[in-house]
Amino acid sequence: MAESRTSADGGMETSYGFREVADGEKQGLVNEVFHKVAKRYDVMNDVMSMGMHRAWKDAMVAALNPRKDPSYKLLDVAGGTGDIAFRIVEASNRLAHATVLDINGSMLAVGAERAEKKKLSDNLTFVEANAEELPFEPNSFDAYTIAFGIRNVPRIDVALKEAYRVLKRGGRLLVLEFSEVDLPLLDRVYDAWSFNAIPKFGKAITGDAEPYQYLVESIRKFPNQQDFATMIREAGFSRVSFTNYTGGIAALHSGWKL
Repeated sequence: MAESRTSADGGMETSYGFREVADGEKQGLVNEVFHKVAKRYDVMNDVMSMGMHRAWKDAMVAALNPRKDPSYKLLDVAGGTGDIAFRIVEASNRLAHATVLDINGSMLAVGAERAEKKKLSDNLTFVEANAEELPFEPNSFDAYTIAFGIRNVPRIDVALKEAYRVLKRGGRLLVLEFSEVDLPLLDRVYDAWSFNAIPKFGKAITGDAEPYQYLVESIRKFPNQQDFATMIREAGFSRVSFTNYTGGIAALHSGWKL
């Protein structure tokens, strides 16, 4: 059925929510979604997670525990608005340098403007590029983070291999993503909220329900925790693990390049 999750064997590359699209078509459709929601991205995450995304992101940064060292280099992918990168730079006492990479220029423009207001521009570089083809040398970064973005990448396996390539030995991958709820009652409540309320709130907030409908559906298509952990291992990472947040609504995946 169209609503069933993809697995570690793939499927997300031709899945635009519950709709199957031609190979190579998904990226353009996803780009249009984020052009539409860029200026309301944080509001979008508040709606989709009932505000919990802020706590999950804080937990992600705490798990990373970035060194307070000016030589520490982070790559935050699909992080155009800077939300994760700002947190990590602050956690390093404003010593670390973060490269924020996004395929969507509208998202990056929002992030650059916010960085200027927070006086963090010296600690940040914004790069418009594709997660499947990173414009960096091998062994360049101490950490690679991506929050609520990996499911929007068509070829997730390619993006994970690129993450492995650009990390230094001893570098860490952290992926925060909506996942499979493992509590039956919560699962039903969350489904009702997702499919009935979120698109309506999206239309009220932005005037357009379609981007929210896609995002809700994409969550249900993304591989579950175990399958995604398998994909991370297949990309070469070691000591792969995941931690569920809020009954599995979200999960933080971790891997190391050893």
